[in-house]
Amino acid sequence: MSPALTLEDALEPVRADPRRSAALFDVDGTLAPIVRHAEDAHVPEPTRALLIRVAQRYGTVACVSGRRATTARRIVAIGSISYIGNHGGELLRSGSTEPELEPRFAREGARVRAFAEETWRRDGRLHRLRVRAEDKGEIAALHWRGTPDEAAAEAAVRDVARRAQEAGLAVHWGRKVLEVRPPTAVDKGAGIAWLLEGADVTAAVYVGDDTTDLDAFRGLRALVAAGRLETAVCVGVRSEETPADLEREADLLVDGPPGVRRVLEALL
Repeated sequence: MSPALTLEDALEPVRADPRRSAALFDVDGTLAPIVRHAEDAHVPEPTRALLIRVAQRYGTVACVSGRRATTARRIVAIGSISYIGNHGGELLRSGSTEPELEPRFAREGARVRAFAEETWRRDGRLHRLRVRAEDKGEIAALHWRGTPDEAAAEAAVRDVARRAQEAGLAVHWGRKVLEVRPPTAVDKGAGIAWLLEGADVTAAVYVGDDTTDLDAFRGLRALVAAGRLETAVCVGVRSEETPADLEREADLLVDGPPGVRRVLEALL
């Protein structure tokens, strides 16, 4: 995409027919600013108000998060849109109260829970270094942002990752977080394909800031290649921790959550 294009120009294929377009957003670092403790995250009211207006205009609007779908909905606080949670393992459709689970992801989640419980009980280093555990059901996360010694905490978490892989589990690294996941082919791109299956959608925009959002970019482009979408626009959100691959693969870049508000305004 030409760097000379304005944001409005880049989004024109999505704006052209809103009822047949999908507007898809990551949550943390995109709609909600990154915070020291993940449980403190929230979407600022100006952003939320714009997202409500987008939801009223576009045929499909969803948040695509690494958190549980119900947690993402609590953070965003809009019940009229859909939520893809646990990186594509859960789908909470608009108006529903319970998420659907990808079947194999749900079955393998028991192995992750057992590993996480054993690790948290036995590994005293994690407690001493103030690494924070997050129970995401089928995914277990360890956060070290804001710990007193982030380097030592990361080293301890990397040891957990090694043991998880030896146990046959999948690991994924984010911004100062490790996720231990079921060894299944679930990601944000697959979750988006699940959401859009059977929907009358011809164009989509995805906005995200982290490594896991590359799966969403690639998933949308695969839908275009397969003829299921006509157009996909992939927007990267810059920060001090932006992954280099995200900058390379994005069609255009905006600066932080304030830049995401500009995207929402441009969609309107």
